[in-house]
Amino acid sequence: MKHLVAPSLLAADFMDLRAAVELVDSSDADWMHIDIMDGVFVPNISYGFSVVAPVGKVSKKPLDVHLMIVNPEKYIERFRDAGAENITVHVEACTHLHSTVHQIKETGARAGVALNPHTPVSFLEDILEDLDQVLVMSVNPGFGGQKFIYRSLHKIRQLKAEIVSRNLPTLIEVDGGIGLQNAEAVLKAGADVLVAGSSVFKADDPASVITKLKTIGLDTMIV
Repeated sequence: MKHLVAPSLLAADFMDLRAAVELVDSSDADWMHIDIMDGVFVPNISYGFSVVAPVGKVSKKPLDVHLMIVNPEKYIERFRDAGAENITVHVEACTHLHSTVHQIKETGARAGVALNPHTPVSFLEDILEDLDQVLVMSVNPGFGGQKFIYRSLHKIRQLKAEIVSRNLPTLIEVDGGIGLQNAEAVLKAGADVLVAGSSVFKADDPASVITKLKTIGLDTMIV
């Protein structure tokens, strides 16, 4: 399959989110990535239902909601009702991960689990078959505009090998410091979905960057 691109709304101009949503809708992007931060699990606060629900009503792209929050099981149904089609929780934030993953699935959303940079792939050994996607954090979560941690490439390769060995359809999503300078290396390592924030929304021509991210490395990526 061709890889997917999910621009991250966190890097958009919050004074004009409608314009950002319309830009993504009219672009070659596949998903709209939305980061939910609570100031507890990560040292930052982003936005909640009052932003996600209006975006969900107008966006033509599936909402890819990344919950960087404690006790995510309390809010899964509400984010699904707000328009989330993909819901990703952190392995580090879930005491009963299997239960939380299946709670997501029961809402009809795709279920994902995120790994922080220090968290090994082995933490997913007993849950991988239940996941639609795994989000590999290539920066420490909480703030946009950080530099890509190149050790993440090893983790992507390791995860890809495990998915292939089990013949699973699970997608690998990578988030943090992704841009034209490293997208091909990330795809070659085995990524299926590129999340890009600052490299898109801080560019002079965001739509052009999305198109380039969408088409880069198609002849060399792992399928």
